[in-house]
Amino acid sequence: MIENRLILLLRKSKTLTQKFPSSNSREWKTFTTPCGFSTESQSRFYSSFQRLIPASDNPVARSFIGYGLRSLLQNNCKNFYKPSLRNCSTVASVSPKSTEALKLLVTAGPKAQKAVGIWLFVSAAWVFSMVVLGGVTRLTRSGLSMTDWKFTGGLPPLSDDEWLIEFEKYKQSPEYQRVNKGMNLDDFKFIYWMEYAHRMWGRALGIMFALPFSYFLRKKYITVQLGLKLSGLFALGAGQGLIGWWMVKSGLEEPVSEHTEPRVSPYRLAAHLTSAFVIYSGLFWTALSVVMPEPPTESVAWVKGAAKVKRIALPVSILVGITAVSGAFVAGNDAGRAFNTFPKMGDVWIPEDVFALKPLMRNFFENTATVQLDHRILATATLFSVGGLWWLTRKIDIHPAIRSLIGSTVGMAALQVTLGISTLLSYVPVSLGAAHQAGALTLLTLMILLNHTLRRPSLQLLKTLPAVAKTV
Repeated sequence: MIENRLILLLRKSKTLTQKFPSSNSREWKTFTTPCGFSTESQSRFYSSFQRLIPASDNPVARSFIGYGLRSLLQNNCKNFYKPSLRNCSTVASVSPKSTEALKLLVTAGPKAQKAVGIWLFVSAAWVFSMVVLGGVTRLTRSGLSMTDWKFTGGLPPLSDDEWLIEFEKYKQSPEYQRVNKGMNLDDFKFIYWMEYAHRMWGRALGIMFALPFSYFLRKKYITVQLGLKLSGLFALGAGQGLIGWWMVKSGLEEPVSEHTEPRVSPYRLAAHLTSAFVIYSGLFWTALSVVMPEPPTESVAWVKGAAKVKRIALPVSILVGITAVSGAFVAGNDAGRAFNTFPKMGDVWIPEDVFALKPLMRNFFENTATVQLDHRILATATLFSVGGLWWLTRKIDIHPAIRSLIGSTVGMAALQVTLGISTLLSYVPVSLGAAHQAGALTLLTLMILLNHTLRRPSLQLLKTLPAVAKTV
């Protein structure tokens, strides 16, 4: 008798959720378990057994009924509690609110995030090497050795006849006529190979970027936001080749004065170098955002300290960028080979002809004396500004990683100024000139890293932070 009532009650309990629909007076909020029972059903089920068990006068029967109920629930609803908790934690970790708060650029998992991050860092390093190679090409006066340009490139001269044809083309250029008159074929081959390597290295970068980009898009590793950013950087990289040829073309034209050496337009060289810096900065910042979606922070106090540092670091970063661009005008005007003394420019602090050109603004971009004076002033201001950043943040409560990064930036700024002075006093040797250009990009890299580290964390992370960081 008891067994029959138990079986009947179990059958009825599986459909209790349907038999108790919501009404105007009360809504049943049920949670269906893996075995088919809802929370409301379980409470009714247990209360029914309170009436069922006393129906037997035999204490042994009552014990067996209770034991049978527990065994039944354990067998049919195995792992009832554990899966529900595990599912809750999983949902919390990948909920839309969490993803939106973090603003992840790669949502296909840690492995995809790592792969995309490595690819972007390698691309940024490739652009870095392009900038250094471009500086060596300019310092060795190799940039005007190739008198034509094709977007897809081509094979270099492979026979003596082909080399002679290329050499004859170069002999028609103003640089050969006024600077390299009498150059032999072996010397021409050296400058030709330098320019050819620079161009093909850039094309190889385009292929290295495009192929993984297509793969990641196909695998849906990349979000729409990241895809748009990378598409813009790829388009800018493709345009960089056109800007480079536009720059070289200006050096193949006859100079205005017969006493002027042929060289590329300082405006176009500055555009070419600035574009490379923008591409590098974009790639590096995006790579950091992929692998480090949240800034390093362990307390609300450190977040507030980072906000204070950011207000100082941002204008310093802008000054670093302006100083780097001014260096492009120094290179474009070949101003490093004039006034090779320091701290004075010759025997004076300020040359007399700093405003010799008309209109006045031309002096800041075309006058050798003015361009070098500007770069000296900007470099000195950058060094003191970075030093001031360190000084003003000494007593601010910030993350140790940020403090260490500020110290590294101060050291790099001092090294860069030392390289610049050494390059000037040594009359711009290729090694020091290339190191100075690499130093400018390294200093910019540290400033980008610093600003990225100073970002405000997401609201989700901010809510979980203690007021003060725990110290060991």
